[in-house]
This record gives sequence, structure tokens and C-alpha cells, in this order.
Amino acid sequence: MKASRFYRIAAVLLLLFAVGHTLGFRQSDPTWGVDALLGSMRSIRFDVQGFSRTYWDLFVAAGFSVGVFYLFAAVLAWQLGGLRAETLAVMRVTVWALALCFAAITIVCWRYLFILPIVFSIVITVCLSAAAWLSAKPI
Repeated sequence: MKASRFYRIAAVLLLLFAVGHTLGFRQSDPTWGVDALLGSMRSIRFDVQGFSRTYWDLFVAAGFSVGVFYLFAAVLAWQLGGLRAETLAVMRVTVWALALCFAAITIVCWRYLFILPIVFSIVITVCLSAAAWLSAKPI
């Protein structure tokens, strides 16, 4: 299999991951028993560098930032999938940095999250690592 196919698969998975994360990270289930906590996060305000914020504001900002990063990574993976093998071989640091970034995300997901982000991050990491490995080999 060629590196380009792995990059394109990773790009599609990253796009799905971005959409799922962006739509889902603010959701909560009443059975979790966190309504009081979420209410506190939304209602307690504090001043930071001249801005009045809540912990909910910080949570939402972090969540949207992750979604934006996943979207960027999807575009990058798609673009890498369209490059010639010779170009990818020259970009060895970039392609491995992307793969290692998602390996780190996989560790974070494994430690702090649940099955869906764990599976997505593992498969994306495998695709990006395979693509990085194959992109270093001349055709």
C-alpha cells in the first residue's frame, strides 16, 4: 500500500474526529451526576488579564481548539497524501512529527478519555505512522 492511501484514510478519520469532537465535547448525560459541577463551571466568574471568564469558557475554548487542530491535521494529511514520493521523503521530519503528535494524543486519550476517541486516535496514529514509514522509501 502507498503512503498516499494511508494519508487519505487518516485525513477522513481526522475530519470525522474533528466533527465528532466539536459536536460532542459539550454534551453531558444526566446519569453522570455532574449537573451541579457544570452549573458551577458556567456561573462562577473570575477576572483573568482584564477579561471576565468562567471555567466553562476555558473548557469550551480548549474543546474548540482541539477541534480546530483536528481539522488542520485532516487538511495536512490530505495534502501530504497528494505529494509525490520524492517530496515526502524530503519532509521526513514533518511527517514523523505528525505521526508522533497523534501517538501522544493516543496516550492522552487512553489515560483520560473513553473508547471512541481511543479507537480513532489509535487508527489515525497507525495510518500516519505507516504513511511516514512508507514515505521515506523511494518507489
